[in-house]
Amino acid sequence: MANGLLDDAVATVRPAQKVRGRVARVLAARGETFVTEQVESLSFSFDGIEGDIHAGTTRKSGGREPWYPRGTEMRNERQVSILSAEELCDVAERMEIDQLKAEWLGGNLVFEGLPRLSMIPPRTRLVFENGAVLRVDGQNAPCRIAGRSIASNFPDREGLDLLFPKAAARLRGLVGWVEKPGVVTAGEGVTAFVPEQWIYEG
Repeated sequence: MANGLLDDAVATVRPAQKVRGRVARVLAARGETFVTEQVESLSFSFDGIEGDIHAGTTRKSGGREPWYPRGTEMRNERQVSILSAEELCDVAERMEIDQLKAEWLGGNLVFEGLPRLSMIPPRTRLVFENGAVLRVDGQNAPCRIAGRSIASNFPDREGLDLLFPKAAARLRGLVGWVEKPGVVTAGEGVTAFVPEQWIYEG
């Protein structure tokens, strides 16, 4: 690579940073659906959240992975669903509903104070005050399945299932996996160790 091209690439690199927030709520899906309920604490193992519907070292591929035949066993990078209290309020306002509960979206963790949570990039480490560590895989794309869950709580409103994917674009939170096991409780601090960032242009 010519020096000029290298210099241009380096110029677009954003330095690593640390951003601190707080765990507002912890939830788990202990039933047969993805809908969660508030719990006292979450116990993280390498398989994810013990007893949660999304726990497991591997999972079956679905519509999010069109490059595999549906049902292919693959690494489970979606062990944990992470939401922002501020973004939930923003999406509720866009949908013109009085509230949007993390439970309806299958959220496991609700953070406060981490700005633009859904834009936190892959590879970010989420280090919790009591020792657990999660790694961010990426954004959780909003879908009609979650939209239908929301709509079931507003029987007098039509079209919320279709509205949600539009209103929640890039505000749906993150999915991640357990790098270091531990127990997480509401009220503890969390620090996002955001790595260097750059735009790859082949």
